[in-house]
Amino acid sequence: MLKHTNFRISSEFDDSFGLSARMNIKPMNIFKKLNSLFQCRFGPVLLAVILLCTASLLTRISLLVYSSASFEWSLTNLLKVFVIGLFYDLAAASYAIIPLILYLWIFPSRWYSKKISKILILAYFFVVIFTLIFNAISEWIFWEEFSVRYNFIAVDYLVYTTEVIGNIRQSYPVIPILTILLVLSAFITYLLRKKVWESTLIPMRFANRSKLLLLFLIAPIATYFLVSHNWKNQSRNQYVNELSGNGMYDFGFAFWHNELDYDTFYKTIPLEKALSIIRKDLNFLPVNLRNRNTIRNIKADSAEKRMNVILISVESLSAEFLGSYGNTQGITPNLDSLAKEGLLFTNLYASGTRTVRGLEALSLCIPPTPGQSIVKRPNNKNLFTLGSVFRSKGYSSRFIYGGYGYFDNMNEFFSQNGYQVTDRNALSEKEIHYENTWGVADEDLFTLSLRELDKDYKSKKPFFAHIMTVSNHRPYTYPEGRVDIPSHTGREGAVKYTDYAIGRFIREAKLKPWFGNTLFVIVADHCASSAGKVELPVDKYHIPMIIYSPAHIKPGKFEKLVAQIDIGPSILGLLNFSYQSKFFGQDVFKMKDQQQRAFISTYQSLGYLKNNKLIILDPNKKSNTFTPNFKTGASKVIPSESWLTDEAVAHYQLASYLYSSGGYHQ
Repeated sequence: MLKHTNFRISSEFDDSFGLSARMNIKPMNIFKKLNSLFQCRFGPVLLAVILLCTASLLTRISLLVYSSASFEWSLTNLLKVFVIGLFYDLAAASYAIIPLILYLWIFPSRWYSKKISKILILAYFFVVIFTLIFNAISEWIFWEEFSVRYNFIAVDYLVYTTEVIGNIRQSYPVIPILTILLVLSAFITYLLRKKVWESTLIPMRFANRSKLLLLFLIAPIATYFLVSHNWKNQSRNQYVNELSGNGMYDFGFAFWHNELDYDTFYKTIPLEKALSIIRKDLNFLPVNLRNRNTIRNIKADSAEKRMNVILISVESLSAEFLGSYGNTQGITPNLDSLAKEGLLFTNLYASGTRTVRGLEALSLCIPPTPGQSIVKRPNNKNLFTLGSVFRSKGYSSRFIYGGYGYFDNMNEFFSQNGYQVTDRNALSEKEIHYENTWGVADEDLFTLSLRELDKDYKSKKPFFAHIMTVSNHRPYTYPEGRVDIPSHTGREGAVKYTDYAIGRFIREAKLKPWFGNTLFVIVADHCASSAGKVELPVDKYHIPMIIYSPAHIKPGKFEKLVAQIDIGPSILGLLNFSYQSKFFGQDVFKMKDQQQRAFISTYQSLGYLKNNKLIILDPNKKSNTFTPNFKTGASKVIPSESWLTDEAVAHYQLASYLYSSGGYHQ
C-alpha cells in the first residue's frame, strides 16, 4: 500500500485514487498532482493514454515540419491541427486501452503480486510502445509517398503482405530498424516498470472496478457511434485536414468503410432526372428509355476495321515526366519519339490515384464510385467491359500483368469479365532477367506479351491486349546497364527504364507480321503523386496518352478535355465498331465541345471537371464549385451553378446505382 500523507481515507474507492473525501490537500506543484493520478488501480490506463497522445503529437509535429512548404500557416489552422488532432488521438486511445481495462477489471490485486502478472502487464506496455514507434515510422513513410494519413491503400497493404513486405525490405534497411525499435521499446518499458507495478497493487473491490470499467468503456462506445471521420475536414488546405487526423483512427475507419453508399452520404437528385441528364450528354440512341440504364446503340458510319489493339497502362506515369509535356530531364526519349509519330493527348485526366482505379476506368469506362474500386469489390463478375466488347467481336481479349495477378484482385476481376489473364506465373526462371516484389522487369513483361500475341496471330484471330507494367514503382529497381541512371536511386530512373522497355517493345513489334494492322495505346494508370494543398489538385491527375499506328493514325495533338473513362469507347470508335454500350465514357473523336468533361477522385471526394470549373462532391451531402489552376493544382471557391452540380451528381449517382443494382452487368 502506498502512504497518503495529509489524506483522510473515507472509502476504498477514494483510497484507490489517493483522494480524500474531505479534500484536505496541502499545496503541491503540478508534477506531484500529476503523479498522484497514477497512484490508483487504473493508473496504467492513464499512462497508456499519455503515451499514445504523446507519440501522436510528435508524429503530427514531424509531418507538419516535413510539409511546411505546402501547409497554409495561420494560428487558426495550427489550432485545428492540434486541438482536433488531440480529439482524434483520444478517440484512438479509447480503443487501444480496452484490453488493459479488461485485464485490470477481471483480476484482484493479489494476482498482480505474482510474477506472471508483472510479465503480462509489461508485455502489454512493450507492445503498445513498440506499436506507437513503429506506427510513427510507418506514417512517415506513408506520408512521404502519399501525403495523407492512412486510408484504403494502407488497408490493402495489410492484405497483400507478400508484395508490400517485399517492397519495404527492398526499399529500407528493415532488420537494423526493427532491432533499434525493439531495443528502444524495451528500454522505455523498463523505465516505466515501477510506475506500472505500484499502481496495480492498490486494492479495489470488484464492484468498484466494475463502475470504473463502465466509465472507461463509455469513451470507445461514444467514439464509435458519435465521432465523425469528417470532423477533421475544416480547412480548404488538404494538409491541414490530414494533419488534424490520427493515423491509427483513420486506418480503422478505412478498414471498416471500404465502400460508401452514395445515396446515404452524397448529394442526390431524382433518379429519372439523372437519367435524362446522362442520356442528353451521351447523345443517346436508346434501346429502351423506360429502363433505368445507360444501354444505347452505337452505330458506326463505315465498315469495321479489324485491327489488333494493344493497350499499355503504365504504372504511375505522370504527364510531367515526359518531354512532350515540358519536362527537361530527358528521361522519356522513346515515349517522346512516339508522341511525335502518333497522336498525343495533351488534356487527359486519370479517374483516381491508384492502379485499381485506372484499371476500373480503362475496363469498365465508368465514373469512380465512392469507396473501394469496383475491381476489388464483391459482386463484380460478368460486368460490361471493354474486353467483353472485343470478345463479342471475335477477338482474343487478354490482360497481361508482370506481377502475380492475385494482387488487387486482378486475376479474379479480369478473368470473370471478358479477359484471359496472363501473369508472371507464365514465365520460367530462365525468361526472367530481373524481378522485385511487384513483378518482373518491364522488358520481361513485354517479352511475355509478344509471345502471347504471336499465338493469337497464328490462330488467325485479331487480338486485344491490356498490358499492365510494374517497374515504375518503389523500390525503383530494374536491370543494370539499360539506362544511364543506376537502379534503386529514385523515380526518375524507374521512369527512364520503363520508357526504355516500351521503346524496345515497339521496335520488336515492328518486326512482327501483325504490326502494320495494330493500334498501340500507351496511357498511365494514375500519376506518381496525388499530394496537393487542396482536396483534389487537378495537376496530380494529368496523365499522358499516345495512340500510335503509323499506317492508320496521323501524327498530331488532341487537345480537348478527355476523361480516362473515354479511352475505351474512343478505341472502339477508331475501329468503327457498332455495338450496344453501357459505358459512361464517350468517343472523344465524335464528341461536341460542350460534351468535354473529366472525372477525378479520391476514395471519398468525387470531382467533375467541365468548362474550366471543378465540382467536388463530398460525404454529408456537400458540394462545392472551384476554379482550378491546371498547372499548380490550386483552386478557388466560386458560386455554384445548379445545372453543373446536377450534371456532376447525375454521373456519380447513376454509376453507383447501376453497379449496386446490377444494372452494369452483362
